[in-house]
Amino acid sequence: MTTKMEYHNPVLLKETVGGLNIKPDGIYVDVTFGGGGHSREIMRHLGPNGKLFAFDQDADALANVIDDERFTLINENFRYIKRFLRFHGVKQVDGILGDLGVSSHQFDVPERGFSTRFDAELDMRMNQKGELSAFHVVNEYDESDLKRMFFDYGELKNAGALANTIVIARKENPIRNTEQLKKVLGRFLPAHKSNKILAQIYQAIRIEVNQEMDVLKEFLEQSLELLKPEGRLSVISYHSLEDRLVKRFMRNGMFEGEPERDFFGRFEVPFQLIGKLIVPSEEEIAVNNRARSAKLRIAEKR
Repeated sequence: MTTKMEYHNPVLLKETVGGLNIKPDGIYVDVTFGGGGHSREIMRHLGPNGKLFAFDQDADALANVIDDERFTLINENFRYIKRFLRFHGVKQVDGILGDLGVSSHQFDVPERGFSTRFDAELDMRMNQKGELSAFHVVNEYDESDLKRMFFDYGELKNAGALANTIVIARKENPIRNTEQLKKVLGRFLPAHKSNKILAQIYQAIRIEVNQEMDVLKEFLEQSLELLKPEGRLSVISYHSLEDRLVKRFMRNGMFEGEPERDFFGRFEVPFQLIGKLIVPSEEEIAVNNRARSAKLRIAEKR
């Protein structure tokens, strides 16, 4: 189990929570609890009748539970948000906050295998009970699936060559840890940009292992159902794939295509965008390196 101190500062804390426009007696959801930083800030704005439900599938986050009768931590993936809120008797909420991506804590624990900085077993599961790990993906996916993963989730133009190199190497010996993976892919990692390319490779595998794009789509669709009229959705994303989905859904209520026009040629869209895209200040990035790629978007249900 972890301690509270191992979790880093929450990103865009005031802006993300402020975007929820909290009512003291409202019901709110933090779908990415982690160290509890955003949740604690939400709690500061709630009155005695307010309620906060938080989700985190990582057992480590349970060490940070908030001891308050208004607070409930649900140790599950937020793709099941509707099901578990209903289990607690909640059908509609006033606001939902999501801080996507991997927590600083997960990056900083070497054995979780998320970071390019440490040698570790290929794991990358946000939920330690999950069956699909990075080892399985790297050693058992066929070449076409590896290519798709690197191209779609890593946005790597040489996805085919990366996939082929892995498939050839693993015939000799399984690729068990991060150092072996780096060695296998060494020719694609020129010194001047090896960190950037490795980050893209790791991102692709991590997204595949945790089904992050599917989870995000399911979460956004359920958020629309769960929010009351004038309820707020406040979401921080960290890479273009996430941000594109969030942006399109908040703008159109769909992930692809355009919404239908009514008789008068007007779009019927479910959300009203609140303000513009928010990014961290240089000061925040200096204090919290994880914030450097964060993008916050806020929308209100019509």
